[in-house]
Amino acid sequence: MPLPEATLVVPAHNEAAVIGRLLRGLLDGAAPGEFSVLVVANGCTDDTVAVSSAFGPDVTVLESPVASKAAALKAGDAAASGFPRLYVDADVELTASGVRALAAALERSGTHAAAPARALDMTGASWPVRWYYDVWTMLPSVREGLFGRGVVAVDAEGHRRLAALPSVMADDLAASIAFTAAERVIVPEARVVIRPSRTFADLLRRRVRAVTSVTEVEGRDDMPAPPRTGLSDLVRLTRSRPSLAPKTALFAAVAVLAKLRARRAVRRGDYSTWLRDESSRTQPTGEA
Repeated sequence: MPLPEATLVVPAHNEAAVIGRLLRGLLDGAAPGEFSVLVVANGCTDDTVAVSSAFGPDVTVLESPVASKAAALKAGDAAASGFPRLYVDADVELTASGVRALAAALERSGTHAAAPARALDMTGASWPVRWYYDVWTMLPSVREGLFGRGVVAVDAEGHRRLAALPSVMADDLAASIAFTAAERVIVPEARVVIRPSRTFADLLRRRVRAVTSVTEVEGRDDMPAPPRTGLSDLVRLTRSRPSLAPKTALFAAVAVLAKLRARRAVRRGDYSTWLRDESSRTQPTGEA
């Protein structure tokens, strides 16, 4: 029995440098009309619209003058029809086979949300960034959650849950905690390629944004409490793998520094300033 046609919503703010990579990966290997791809270019001042439009009728481009991911997701939803529905960040890579695997996972009884396995492309990343992610990828909440993958797929019930969520900066975290462990699944057959920060400064910007956005979710009464990584988690990890001690120490230091730097935004209730990482969007020297 063929799977229903998937609709992909791709919010994109000034993503001309990377969105072509995503769209090529999605459409290469896809049958004509197999996927409906909606790119929502929001507040763009670069060539995001032109790059996306160059893919022809396989990609529908919607334009919004407002630079807002939340508004872009709503605009994409308004234009979308049918399920499964995938929300895909413009700076990741996902293949047609990955979309099919996610759609198949949602056919299982009781599963309302699915996400792909992560593959981190560390090309050009500095050693502190590599050390940080060596620890981050081993944390239970990171391995099990839907967040930090850039892709979330839902069925009709899953979409109803997401539509009922309040608008928050950590939209992928909100999506993850909207489902119980039995209702969400990580699909090993689907793989998303993610490019983390290459520089320590950009890593810290990302972590400040993460601390700020998690604090926003924790302060709400209308959402479940998000998972938190504590010192005890790092201690357990270090005891099980003593060679990780220098890396867990770095991880802890980054966490403390990010929390200190996020204080000002938290005090002001500034949950809209998006600290964007540009280093992951540029091509490192020697990369084709």
